[in-house]
Amino acid sequence: MFVSIKIALLNKITIFEAVMLRLKPSINLTFSAPVWRMVIDEQTDTLFVEIRDASLKQVSFNGLNLRNAEVYLENFMLDERWLTGIEAADRGILLLHGFAAEGPAHKGITAVNATNGEVLWTDYNTTFDHLTINGPVVFDSRITPRKFYLTDIETGSKLGLYNPQTDFPVKSRIAYPEALPAEQVPFDLLAESPYGNIVHYVGYNNFRIVSLHAQKAGGLMQLLYVWDDTMTVYEDILNVKIQKLQPEAFILYKNYLIYLKNQTEVKVINL
Repeated sequence: MFVSIKIALLNKITIFEAVMLRLKPSINLTFSAPVWRMVIDEQTDTLFVEIRDASLKQVSFNGLNLRNAEVYLENFMLDERWLTGIEAADRGILLLHGFAAEGPAHKGITAVNATNGEVLWTDYNTTFDHLTINGPVVFDSRITPRKFYLTDIETGSKLGLYNPQTDFPVKSRIAYPEALPAEQVPFDLLAESPYGNIVHYVGYNNFRIVSLHAQKAGGLMQLLYVWDDTMTVYEDILNVKIQKLQPEAFILYKNYLIYLKNQTEVKVINL
């Protein structure tokens, strides 16, 4: 009997250790300036990160392969160091935008090979609208009324007028957390009392992912927890001494939990 109990306990510990090991970050990168925007190329499972350094008036781009943690486009920059940003990514190509001279509106597209940083094409007069299963849809902001064209993402060539009957939007597999009253979390494993009684929640298989704000030492903290059916298997402090509530702290893409810590750290957990 005692042997059976011992074996059962050892098996339980082994399973728990395996879960803990599996929930260590597969990607853990810290950047020198705040992360401004992140997008995912869902064809290649590549996460692209836009880093904006306001003190240097400089923006750079990084690509992270979610499957093997390989880093692409490390601190990649265009000749235009500030007035540019991420628009979208698809089929291994990162689309960057410029800005219209008269304000914050986007204008122009530069397509970059995501693995080697080669600039494939640039069109300063074309503006990105959205991605479809057949390619990006763009328009020329100088022309009214607007006409929307389907574009070859590899060459920038216009393939014809956009047809919503055949050029369907890309269906994303990104799951965003839902804001819920704390009492609606389906189990009582909250280690902290959520500020405002609100948590951000996503369920995935037997995992439950929650971010929340908590009052600590006279200030607000933002925390992330991952539970399985019975226990906490991962946790992290996302922000400390914050003055106001932060937006949702994470997304779930396929089995990848992706989150931002302290505005400069990107972490990925394989669930």
